Amino acid sequence: MTAGPATVADTLAGVPTARQVRTHLRRARSRHHDHSLGDVLGDAYVMVLFVGMYGWFAISASRNLLDSPTVGRAEPGVRWWLAVAALLAGAGLAWRGLRALGPLLVTPATQSWAVSAPIDRRAWLAPRFVLLLVGAAAGTAALAVAVAALGGVSDPTALGWAAAAGAGWGAAALALSVVAQSSRSGRRWPTVVGAVPMAAAAVITAVVVLVGRFGDGLPRPATTPTIALVALAVPLAVLGAIRAVRALPGVDRATLTTGAQFANAAATATILLDPSLLAGLVESRRWRRIGRVRSRRFRPGPGWWALLQADVRRLRRHPSAVLIWAALIGVQYAAALALPGLAGAAQVVFAYLAADRLTGGLRAVSRSPGLRRALGGSDNLLRGIHVVVPAVGAGLWWLLTLPTVDPGPAWLAPTLALGVVAAAFRAGTRPPIDYGGTTVNTPFGMIPVDLLRQGSRGPALIAVLVLVQLFLG
Repeated sequence: MTAGPATVADTLAGVPTARQVRTHLRRARSRHHDHSLGDVLGDAYVMVLFVGMYGWFAISASRNLLDSPTVGRAEPGVRWWLAVAALLAGAGLAWRGLRALGPLLVTPATQSWAVSAPIDRRAWLAPRFVLLLVGAAAGTAALAVAVAALGGVSDPTALGWAAAAGAGWGAAALALSVVAQSSRSGRRWPTVVGAVPMAAAAVITAVVVLVGRFGDGLPRPATTPTIALVALAVPLAVLGAIRAVRALPGVDRATLTTGAQFANAAATATILLDPSLLAGLVESRRWRRIGRVRSRRFRPGPGWWALLQADVRRLRRHPSAVLIWAALIGVQYAAALALPGLAGAAQVVFAYLAADRLTGGLRAVSRSPGLRRALGGSDNLLRGIHVVVPAVGAGLWWLLTLPTVDPGPAWLAPTLALGVVAAAFRAGTRPPIDYGGTTVNTPFGMIPVDLLRQGSRGPALIAVLVLVQLFLG
């Protein structure tokens, strides 16, 4: 049950408040660990120092790389507008990430013992919301400063305005995502909020690519509208925070635990170095959203022909794979304009990402022995049938992006394209990870060599192809 503004704790005698339950849990946890406040502050100091030191090193190295002859010269306006498109695309992806996480989430124990109890839902979730709001504002402020520094801004005042803009928009996004979490299912505005920046990024990228290839390029604005961004972000953040606090009682238990499942899967996949753990959850969620499909008969023919039709039909029911495949074509053209010296290497990497989006059938067949037994035939035959779609997609993608790279030897392009297909095949047919392999003791600690080898199946071949392209392209 969900408690409203007039809480059940006010009407039922003996029901503790959210603060009392939180205090009791904090005291219970303190009896199970001996970490002092100084230890916590010391760990936080080390973390901040680590992020600041290596973050600034990464920014400096990136600025030197952009100005180096290896990358090549590009029009400043082209890079500026493509950076705007990248930020908009990042905002859209961040919104989707917030929607997948919740962002408010609780553990199963908290759901059973606290969220299901007659405790004021707003009082219980408010501290979590405040921490998330502060964390989002601080994280996006640091990201905005990093982007501004990467663009060559060194004035402290300008960096301060950039931090204010990043903090405002980060807080607004977090608050609005909480409002979306409390909304009833079927509402369209959360989807629209995530789609608008992605569509704007696609339009800007298309315009920059067309003007850059057939015109003189877009000019860079004389001044960056940072103050205007702050003026828009601050009222939106305040309004969003007020709406989010009012919407906290409407956040139900289902949405609180769904985000926890996603977060646990992401953490487990990171620790175990097995992305399939997270990919499996995302895949199951996607097919559950489809719900019901319209069944049609396959065209008559042999068994392999039916399996190939099923793999093609899988793409029709998963249109985002084809959309990402097409979007990567525009990304390749944009990369060729912004980083002309790395256009060939970018083509190899993006071709692999585009082909990998089409390997859903190959992954499903390779990771399910029961499915292979049900379909019949040898394992090599089933994998060969399901590699046709990613092979055709990779070949078509490569042909469409040939104008973005300088022609090398006649054999280089076909070899790289075949290598990309082989890398996608190796990644799609990767067996379950075996954690009992060889480890090597180094001055930096124990390194699981065999585990890294299994996880790099596919990307390792792409790294070799990138080196070949850089030296021979």
